[in-house]
Amino acid sequence: MRSFLWYTAKLFSSRTLTRSMSQSTSIPKKQTRVRDHGYDDFMEVDKKVRKILQFQELILSQTNNMISVSRLDSISRRIGFKQFESGRFILKFPHVFEVFEHPVQRILYCRLSRKAASQIEQENEALLRQIPDAVTRIRKLLLLSKTGRVRLEHIRIARKAFGLPDDFEYSVILKHPQFFRLFDADETRNKYIEAVEKEKDKSLLGVSAIERMREIEYREKGVDAEDIRFSFIVNFPPGFKIGKYYKIAVWKWQRLPYWSPYEDVSGYDLRSLEAQKRMEKRAVAMIHELLSLTVEKKMTLERIAHFRMAMDLPKKLKEFLLQHQGIFYISTRGNHGKLHTVFLREAYRKGDLVEPNELYLARRKLAELALVSPRKAKVNKELSYYRRDGLEEDKGSVERGYIEDDFEVKRSRKREVESDSDSSAYSDDGDSCNGSDVDEESSSCTSE
Repeated sequence: MRSFLWYTAKLFSSRTLTRSMSQSTSIPKKQTRVRDHGYDDFMEVDKKVRKILQFQELILSQTNNMISVSRLDSISRRIGFKQFESGRFILKFPHVFEVFEHPVQRILYCRLSRKAASQIEQENEALLRQIPDAVTRIRKLLLLSKTGRVRLEHIRIARKAFGLPDDFEYSVILKHPQFFRLFDADETRNKYIEAVEKEKDKSLLGVSAIERMREIEYREKGVDAEDIRFSFIVNFPPGFKIGKYYKIAVWKWQRLPYWSPYEDVSGYDLRSLEAQKRMEKRAVAMIHELLSLTVEKKMTLERIAHFRMAMDLPKKLKEFLLQHQGIFYISTRGNHGKLHTVFLREAYRKGDLVEPNELYLARRKLAELALVSPRKAKVNKELSYYRRDGLEEDKGSVERGYIEDDFEVKRSRKREVESDSDSSAYSDDGDSCNGSDVDEESSSCTSE
């Protein structure tokens, strides 16, 4: 009996030891998210910019590109603003919006400032100049798909991230029939885009961004080729706890071979455990390449999920990305925790892109205008009361101010009249002024 108990205890301890060792030397499936305040602060600024863009669309949709403040207050409720909140919002950004009094109607109107209008022109010009780069992005995006085709609706939703104009279906897709084939349908969600010559494009564009970075690092720094052959740039957020066994797990994962995101894996046997590990690492490379194709190297998690079926991405994307917090960062700032934005960590340094492009710089100018202090703007003093508590209350305070001013004027006049009457009463001639004379002409008497 004792031998049996000893044998079972030894067997149980060996199983738990092997289980713990196998778990400790592999990256955990579930991890808690560690905040990086640099990216969260970036999203707080982006939240203001998105609200400003909504107001810009409302203003530019009106005739003469201006709108009355009262009408703007009623229309802004459609985008989630409360009563009188829109007026206070536009006065927070005087470098973007300009509030003025209409010369004929004598009511307050709102329009874009000159700096904001010039920023829109610069962004539109940069958008048109980088259309060849946008064509290359769409070609590489189609190569990432396992079927070589992507829904037009999914690209339309993420068109701003890829640097595409609003009419990209005509200016990009239909204007380049040598690269794209559009499968038309009655509804937009049923339209597809397909690569015309997939194999030719794969030979020209089938190199991912991480592979080019490895080649540059190998040529410049001379790092051992075996160490960086399948590795990614890992930069964990501040406060991320890295234990001994976690380091071993990352070291093993960095040297794990995987198939390129542009490689066709339909002919491989993916049932083995080793093949599944390679496919998981290939999914990391797929998301890495998808974010590299964007203008700002970031995209919302919901828009990445639109390409999940076409690119064989995992179902639980958030949990999957949290396993690799040294490569990606998920920020929940910007929309009360409902919006999840995925950043490519290696592309940012100190809150800015390492390699900024022209379109990114044009968009950042709007954020710079939003961050300028309102105190540095030349705002009309008559409109300054509008910013504090609301329109009706401040109107009352202004009226009270005018009443107090009138009272002070009358009071000073009365003092002058009393002083003049006293001086005339004690004059040499002994004459004094009548009250009726003071009321009628408000002047002092003169002695003969």
